[in-house]
Amino acid sequence: MLHCRGTTIIGIYSVAEQRAVVASDGQATLEATVIKSSTKKVYRLYDGRVLVGFAGATADCLTLLDRLEGKLSKYDGQLRRAAVEMTKEWRTDRILRQLEAVLVTVGEEGILMISGAGDVLEPDEGMIGIGSGGPYALAAAKAMVSVSDLSIADIARKSLEIASSIDIYTNQEITLEELTW
Repeated sequence: MLHCRGTTIIGIYSVAEQRAVVASDGQATLEATVIKSSTKKVYRLYDGRVLVGFAGATADCLTLLDRLEGKLSKYDGQLRRAAVEMTKEWRTDRILRQLEAVLVTVGEEGILMISGAGDVLEPDEGMIGIGSGGPYALAAAKAMVSVSDLSIADIARKSLEIASSIDIYTNQEITLEELTW
């Protein structure tokens, strides 16, 4: 599986709250140098009904966002179908195969992690963390869900703050997008 350094993305999906969030830090690095601290890594697709956060090479990620948007349009917003079809194309196309990225996507039908290795995974607990600080943010979110009454937006924000205190490639310039249905 591709390991993406230099970012942290957390996605949380809650059936009980009828909402989902994707949040990211803002740091963009080139090797050990911070290039920008307020990079946008979370986007709304398909008329705002799907959220996507990305880790990996920025140009690669933006290319994949365009592809995913096209698949969402083609398959009437069916996130799972669009993700599977995009991943097939990503793995088989000679040029796309070279793209290095991992995406977290959420929509009303669920949360998915998508990678160029052919992964389209839906987590059991409705949470995914990717990037260098992803495991820290995910662990923090899981702990908070089990012991607090915080909203998933607050949990996502606090989990990124915790990750930023541990991971040198994660900062506290947090972008959070929320989806309700």
